[in-house]
Amino acid sequence: MTSPRFLDDAPRFLFFTGKGGVGKTSIACATAVRLADGGASVLLVSTDPASNVGQVFGVVIGNTVTPIGAVPGLSALEIDPEQAAEQYRERIVGPVRGRLPAAQVASIEEQLSGACTTEIASFNEFTELLTDAAWTAAYDHIVFDTAPTGHTIRLLQLPGSWTDFLTEGTGDASCLGPLSGLEKQRAVYAEAVAALSDPDRTRLVLVARAQRSTLAEAARTQAELAAIGMTRQYLVVNGILPEQPAGTSTDPLAAAIRAREQRALADMPEALLSATTDRVALKSTNMVGLLAVRSLLEPEDLPEQPGPAADIAPAPLSALIDEIAARGHGLVMLMGKGGVGKTTMAAAIAVQLAERGHQVHLTTTDPAAHLVDTLAGGLPGLEVSRIDPAAEIAHYTDRVMRTKGAHLDEQGKAMLREDLRSPCTGEIAVFQAFSRVTREAKNAFVIMDTAPTGHTLLLLDATGSYHREIQRQMGPGMHFTTPMMKLQDTEQTKVILVTLAETTPVLEAAELQDDLLRAGITPWAWIVNNSIAAAAPSAPLLRLRAEGELPEIAQVRELKALRLAVVPLLAAEPVGIQALLALGDGVPVSSHP
Repeated sequence: MTSPRFLDDAPRFLFFTGKGGVGKTSIACATAVRLADGGASVLLVSTDPASNVGQVFGVVIGNTVTPIGAVPGLSALEIDPEQAAEQYRERIVGPVRGRLPAAQVASIEEQLSGACTTEIASFNEFTELLTDAAWTAAYDHIVFDTAPTGHTIRLLQLPGSWTDFLTEGTGDASCLGPLSGLEKQRAVYAEAVAALSDPDRTRLVLVARAQRSTLAEAARTQAELAAIGMTRQYLVVNGILPEQPAGTSTDPLAAAIRAREQRALADMPEALLSATTDRVALKSTNMVGLLAVRSLLEPEDLPEQPGPAADIAPAPLSALIDEIAARGHGLVMLMGKGGVGKTTMAAAIAVQLAERGHQVHLTTTDPAAHLVDTLAGGLPGLEVSRIDPAAEIAHYTDRVMRTKGAHLDEQGKAMLREDLRSPCTGEIAVFQAFSRVTREAKNAFVIMDTAPTGHTLLLLDATGSYHREIQRQMGPGMHFTTPMMKLQDTEQTKVILVTLAETTPVLEAAELQDDLLRAGITPWAWIVNNSIAAAAPSAPLLRLRAEGELPEIAQVRELKALRLAVVPLLAAEPVGIQALLALGDGVPVSSHP
């Protein structure tokens, strides 16, 4: 067997990290199997909320070490991040429940409901695996599916007392809240961070796809981890479409995808060029079952005969746009994880509405200036603006440091500054910039890409107490409308979730929907983007991949989406007015033989 370079002289701990949907769970499982097949004793640990490790091996795996009977030497453990976060929240909130006003307890619980709490709680769970040599002595290797972010590690490295910092009221309601219960574990955490930073003990493997967005995300992660001393990282580019076998008819879609991927690899961010890199070919089947997992790190044996056509019911984007257009104005917010194409979907909706004669303002945080360049002045009635997240965050951070940070000592300022580096800060700052254009939705359409999560919206409402203060001032019987009420009203605001027809992106979008529902916001529609099944490919490998999408599309259609559009994967990237118009024009999504 050939060995990937990231497995050369493998250390005891291997961490795999990457955006949702890039295949890090599959790579982690394949790594664990490869090491165990080589005679090592291996523990595979998943802290990924979208983990399907149990499904991969066909066994039930929970929060206890479970031997994988079909692979001698391999055991697995799934740490449930939500369960860990719930137990963590209760340890902090339990002692004050009944002693503080209910509204204050609810505010504390909301501060502890975000992604930072979940990640820190998960890290709290597997710290023991990094530091307790006696507990893990039986294993030659421990493979982790999902690594902590640089932001979380920096939080754990902060000096001083988090509890006092929060008690004194100098911290923002962001990510320091989750740290209030960790003071007693500072020494253990310091040892865990030291283990992560030691390349002789730990190897971090960044997993990406051959796409500009996921490679850019990997580069950002690389820089963030390097800044805290984790400099020797490896890169796996997963799911690269291989060349079509000689002698088979050329599928234009397959040829275009391969050319696009090769361009992305040729233009890889400079920060990744120094990383030891492995490339893994796209497989024809989903990574479920031991046979599939063992094949992942091997060269692809391409199918020569096409699989069955994957038929799906038509669900054109134009049907959603018809319903949006009927009211004549309003706010449309597109949400979704990075890399699912929400910026393109926002642009397509905006262009279609403008084409129908409506006044439209498309506002985005997308760094891809080519979209703005293509649209600017391209259609009457379409205004395009770009919000610079870095500038907005800098402005917001400066204002908080000048107010809340004015009377802090140097240690307090350092803690506040780190708190302001959290993802929550970015969403709050950008949303405040978005809010400046929402007034236009009374007379025109405002299309927003990227929208904040429900957790961030609740934080805004809780920390500013704006909604409750308006209620108190107006008194009973008075009518009023706050920004939160506008977002909760589907007549005024339509929230659209964008995902891909893959297990992890669908699960992450479902979790985002639950997050919004907590804030009283019901998603108006879902868009499944870049569907291979909807594109009706002829290449054998793509036909098989299309068949694997059908259960995911069915899950979205039947269980979650009030309305659904399925947008096909296109041979050419949808950049430019005409291409964006075509996305909404009802491109056929039923396949042909």
